[in-house]
Amino acid sequence: MHRIAKDNKINAIWIALGLIALLIRQIFARQPELTEQLYSRGVFLGVRVFIDYLLAWIPFPLLYLFVPAVIYLIGRQLSGWYHKSFASTTGRVVNLLGRTGAFLGGSLFFFFMLWGYNYNRVLLEQQLGLELEPLSVSELRKELYEEGAELKRLRRLIPQADTYTIEEQMLPEDLEGELRNQLESWLESHGYPTIGSVRGKLIYPKGIFLRFSSSGLYFPFTGEGHIDAALHPLQRISVMAHELGHGYGFGHEGTCNFLAYIACSTSDDPLIAYAGRLSYWRPLAVNSRRYEPEAYREYRESLPLGIQADLDAINELLLRYPDIMPEFRYHAYDAYLKAQGIEEGIKNYSRVIMLVRAWKESQRI
Repeated sequence: MHRIAKDNKINAIWIALGLIALLIRQIFARQPELTEQLYSRGVFLGVRVFIDYLLAWIPFPLLYLFVPAVIYLIGRQLSGWYHKSFASTTGRVVNLLGRTGAFLGGSLFFFFMLWGYNYNRVLLEQQLGLELEPLSVSELRKELYEEGAELKRLRRLIPQADTYTIEEQMLPEDLEGELRNQLESWLESHGYPTIGSVRGKLIYPKGIFLRFSSSGLYFPFTGEGHIDAALHPLQRISVMAHELGHGYGFGHEGTCNFLAYIACSTSDDPLIAYAGRLSYWRPLAVNSRRYEPEAYREYRESLPLGIQADLDAINELLLRYPDIMPEFRYHAYDAYLKAQGIEEGIKNYSRVIMLVRAWKESQRI
């Protein structure tokens, strides 16, 4: 009985920590400036130092160790609960509920402490003084053509690029390092701290994320970004930059798409710059096709054969990994983002168009 009482006490502590973490989140949600200074530019930097200087050297994704470890611990807890003697059935049920609550409480506590409070920091556009406005159809068309012109220019600069799609062997040898340096340089120039060395690692089996309408994942419990190994080489570049953006403390998806655009498009490597702009061009194309289908079709067919080959190759690859549960994934992730204070939910990804447009305008002044 003494052991059971001790278990219940430990369970209560973890439940309490989870509730405290949620309470702090409510405070931070109302005080972005406090979150920015106390957590994003304070506690979180310590987290990055701990993770990056202790674990960043490991060559494979820590997720490969984390998931089996969690499964083992859950199995051990369930086994211990099953074989333990209780005074009554009620006591057994209460203990099980306590263990479940402790697991959830601990998960919430570590999620927020290791990264999750970054959702509540001051928005990047506010810190940069950007005014975000939806684009009109004519502005969208202008942006599509402007980026298209850059795509044409950059692809001509890529060594060995012809009318066929870009292949994996053409990628830089240290892609991760190049993207990290580009992102850190831009963040530092705009007053953001970049302590640590965030990792972005390929994860297998191929298609593990694509099957759920995703291409990458930043996992707060290991502090690493993960990129689906099935991705086309051009997608791999922008997705890796996106996940590195999460690793440096940015929660909003549109913000990390913007950081990926910046990190790639400012690179001296034309292939990286091309990949970043192509990733941004594709949502422009999706919106343009929706509003002006015939005009978009004609424009698409006028693009150089090499760019068309890249777009076709990306689309063909995505078709190889159809969603398993598209509706479930959409609503689940939409609900998750809204729970973190992102009102538009999964539509936050497309916020990159307004961010890039506003950034360009600010640079023209």
